[in-house]
Amino acid sequence: MEDYVIAVDASADIDETFFVENNIVLFPMEYSLGEKMISCSEMQSEERLKEFYAAQRNGELTRTSQITPYLYEQYATPYLEKGISVLYLALSSGLSSTYNSACYVAGEMKKKYPGAEFLPFDSLAATGGMGILAERAVRNKQKGMSLHQNFFDLEEATKHLSHWFLVSDIQYLKRGGRISASAAVIASALAIKPILQIDTEGKLPVIEKVRGTKAAIRDLAKHYDEFREENEDPVYICHADAQVEADLLEEKIRALTPDVTIRKRYLCPVIGAHTGPGMVSVIHIGKKRTNLKK
Repeated sequence: MEDYVIAVDASADIDETFFVENNIVLFPMEYSLGEKMISCSEMQSEERLKEFYAAQRNGELTRTSQITPYLYEQYATPYLEKGISVLYLALSSGLSSTYNSACYVAGEMKKKYPGAEFLPFDSLAATGGMGILAERAVRNKQKGMSLHQNFFDLEEATKHLSHWFLVSDIQYLKRGGRISASAAVIASALAIKPILQIDTEGKLPVIEKVRGTKAAIRDLAKHYDEFREENEDPVYICHADAQVEADLLEEKIRALTPDVTIRKRYLCPVIGAHTGPGMVSVIHIGKKRTNLKK
C-alpha cells in the first residue's frame, strides 16, 4: 500500500475518537482572543471552547491568521524526508488563501523530495465538511486507494457536500462585510437569523433570513431534507456553544433519517472567530451541491 498520511488544518471539526484512532495529522492555525494570539495545534477541549465563546459574548474581539508557506514547509517536511506523502485537506479557497499558499509550497517541495508528494486538496469546505472528507479519505486509504485515487474521489465528493449554517449574532456578519450596518440593525431588532451555505465556489453567502431561532432550525432541517441521500458518510452538526439548538436540530434530522450517523461537535475557534457564538450548522453528503443564494 502506498505510504501517505491524511492531514487537515485547524479549521476542521472531526470526531475526536476517529481523529486519534486513525492518526490524522493536524496543521496548526492561529486565532486571537483579545490581544492574545493562540496556536490551535490540537483538538480543542469542550471546556476551552466554552471559554472561547463566553469571551466572545463578553465582547472580546477575535480574528485568525493564515498558514504561511514557511509553516507549510515546516509541517510537511518531517513526512517527506521519510518518503511519506501528505494528502492535505485545506480550508476552502473561497474562504481563505491558505490553499494557494499550500500549492506554492507543493511545487517547491516536489523539487526537494521527488520520492514523496505534498498534495494539497481544496476542500471547498470548512468545519464538519472537512471532517466528513477526512473520514472519507481515511476509509479510502483503508480500502487500498492510492494517494491520487483518494484525491480524485474526494474531488467528486465535494460536488455533493452541503453546508447549512444559522448565524445567531448578526454583528459577526456585519464585521465580515456579508451584510450592511443598517441591515444588521434591522435584523437585530426583528430577531432575524441569517442562513448561509458554502456554495459551489467554496464561498459563504447568505441565502435567506428567517425570523426566530426555531424557524431557522426548521429551515436548516428543510435544506438537509431537500438535499440528503442515503450514503455511508456521517452527518455533522457543529455549533458555537449552542447546545439546545444543536439538540433540536439533531432531533429534526433523526426524525427524517433515524439511522443516520451524527457527529455533534463544538465549532473550532478558527471558524468560530468569524461566525460568533450561537452558530449552528448541519453538513452532509447528498445531492449535487447547488447555489441557493437569492
